Amino acid sequence: MRHKYATRAIVLGRSPAGEANASLALLTRELGLVRARAQGLRKSGAKLAPALATLAESEVILVRGAEGWRLAGAALVEPWFGRIPARERERAGRLAALSLRLISGEVADERLFDALAAFLAALAAEEDADAAEIRAALALLAALGLDAGELPADLERAASGRASYISRINRGIEASGL
Repeated sequence: MRHKYATRAIVLGRSPAGEANASLALLTRELGLVRARAQGLRKSGAKLAPALATLAESEVILVRGAEGWRLAGAALVEPWFGRIPARERERAGRLAALSLRLISGEVADERLFDALAAFLAALAAEEDADAAEIRAALALLAALGLDAGELPADLERAASGRASYISRINRGIEASGL
């Protein structure tokens, strides 16, 4: 019998895998970035669909098999996509795409998950979205070892030093070689 891993995850992306299945990119707290297969997720009336929508934060159960990870269950915790104002969803998608681009493999670093969760919460609370994106991008780069500078202590500081922080973000992305 295979071991089941229960963890909290944010769905960064989802793509079709066959007629009714889906391939998910999950950023988990304990396992890092996991690509898992969810069976029957694309069928109408699929019970797990709300918990596995893009930008949903859920408690998931994963099983590691011979062909990779498989999703065994999920319970919705926060439906961030629905709580984020429509005008800020593109910003959330940008950071999710940056995460997918920069995180390679299963990097078990809670800072990655925490940075993304805090960013989504700031967008949902309609805080300064630009400053929240800057702070989250810097936190992501720092967790991956691509930026050694200090993180802005709060969103006000991130907003006031916007130009220098964006330069640091661009240097970090360039240093990744991607």
